[in-house]
Amino acid sequence: METRASESSRPESEPDGEQLATVALDDDRRLAYAEYGRSDGAPVVFLHGTPGSRRLGELLDAAARERGLRVLAPDRPGYGRSSPWPTRSVNDAGEFVGAVLDDADIQEAGLVAFSGGGPYALATAATHPERISRVDVVAGATPPDVGEVTPAVQRLLSGLAATTPLVLGGLLRGQAWLASRLGPSFVVAQYTTGDAESVSDDAAAVVRADFVEAFARHRRGAVTEFRHAATDWGVRFDDIEAEVCLWHGENDANVPIDGVRRLEERIPTAELRAFEDADHLGTLLRAVPDVLAEHR
Repeated sequence: METRASESSRPESEPDGEQLATVALDDDRRLAYAEYGRSDGAPVVFLHGTPGSRRLGELLDAAARERGLRVLAPDRPGYGRSSPWPTRSVNDAGEFVGAVLDDADIQEAGLVAFSGGGPYALATAATHPERISRVDVVAGATPPDVGEVTPAVQRLLSGLAATTPLVLGGLLRGQAWLASRLGPSFVVAQYTTGDAESVSDDAAAVVRADFVEAFARHRRGAVTEFRHAATDWGVRFDDIEAEVCLWHGENDANVPIDGVRRLEERIPTAELRAFEDADHLGTLLRAVPDVLAEHR
């Protein structure tokens, strides 16, 4: 698909202070992205989870400023303010990551991905190796053929995406409605195995805002990606040239670590760094400072 990065709106401040820009992917689709950290820093693209939005990038903001990094966090197609692209594949990720880099006048950048953003980070590194200097996947999803046990919730969502996408869209609409009216713990509990109250109030507020924004205009991004989760990603791991680090928690119930160990064996440049007592969200919160330090 031809990108038209020149047809863009430069970053503007939203009422809440968010720096938001949009770039045209084609005549019908636009992609939104936010900036965090330092505007003059070394560039890093951050890919949110499934579901998710650019708003999760706020969790990286303080550490990015301290380390002199510029974080570009897009809404993947069908999330937040980005147009749906229901026919995209995992390997199309390089198209929208490349469009963001072009719009920001960046030739090469690091990639950081959380959870369901992992497949799209690895696909970008495989299909556009000249644009990606390093990849860090935090609590990342794994291909369906590497895990012996898929959590029941993931099986349900992927099954609905494949067989009854309208039903899944309605379910997600209901979850978003509840999340917008209940406290942050309603969302945080989906990513933790222990006490959701252990997550700081500020981090919990970001996680809630991320979830609500994911469905602010569409549900199709999540439906598309839950379908991807249950099928062959099509990523040629041998084509990845950049260094890859997989950061994962031993107590991650959303993505069991055994599958991550098998994924590490498939990626020639990969290294696994495990946290003994971290769950899904806890891994992200603990890993961010060290992850960003690798991109200075």
